[in-house]
Amino acid sequence: MTVKSTNRAFGGVQGVYEHASAVTGTPMTFSVFVPEHEAGTRLPVLWYLSGLTCTHANVTEKGEYRRACAKHGVIFVAPDTSPRGDDVPDDQAYDFGKGAGFYVDATQAPWSTNFRMRSYIEDELPALIAAEFAAADVTRQGITGHSMGGHGALTIALRNAGRFRSVSAFSPIVSPLHCPWGEKALSGYLGEDRADWRSYDACALIDDGARVAEILVDQGDADAFLADQLRPELLADACHRAGIDLTLRMQPGYDHSYYFISTFMTDHIAWHAARLG
Repeated sequence: MTVKSTNRAFGGVQGVYEHASAVTGTPMTFSVFVPEHEAGTRLPVLWYLSGLTCTHANVTEKGEYRRACAKHGVIFVAPDTSPRGDDVPDDQAYDFGKGAGFYVDATQAPWSTNFRMRSYIEDELPALIAAEFAAADVTRQGITGHSMGGHGALTIALRNAGRFRSVSAFSPIVSPLHCPWGEKALSGYLGEDRADWRSYDACALIDDGARVAEILVDQGDADAFLADQLRPELLADACHRAGIDLTLRMQPGYDHSYYFISTFMTDHIAWHAARLG
């Protein structure tokens, strides 16, 4: 792991790091905020997964999470959204290829060589965090994310029962099986058999028996992607059928941007902290 930068913030350290990923076959960059703490203290970890076109830098620079993480004693980890590099395949569209990994392990060429973000987020990066950050208590983890990253947070939590004590999302893609973004990404990365998509769809996972205790979702009602791409009502229906406690807060006047995310970030961190102990 290489340290790219560190900055003092709210008594803690905001760092940006790079490592050679064996999973993606590329260098991967991520950011970690570690609050000030006494030597030997272990702190819970909150994962934040970003959305389409983003890197680790979007939330690191605009998410306004550090004050709340310092207050509650929570480590904040922000990975990238896809592999990067000149040799990594890409697409001209913003919603496929680099910056649009959809947190899947691709099975279709040419994507299958590098686009293995599921394994990267579920396995490789958590092991690196545990090894390199002595304060990280990986027995207490929460996960959240925005849009495509909200999809990632929900599906990763649902697939890994017991790993995450808390899961939330900002304007998540709740059912890639039923939106243009998801249909394009999953068909391209996984092929045309929609049965293979179900493990990457939060609503399908719930209908197939996956469970978490509760979910917090904030969604702006002025979000331009609300009706066609995000469709939170599908998650509400799935959670109702499964008996999952979903708090879905429709926030009047808010859009899809980091103005929205940063407004409610403090609420989410406090919510996670209460469950992480």
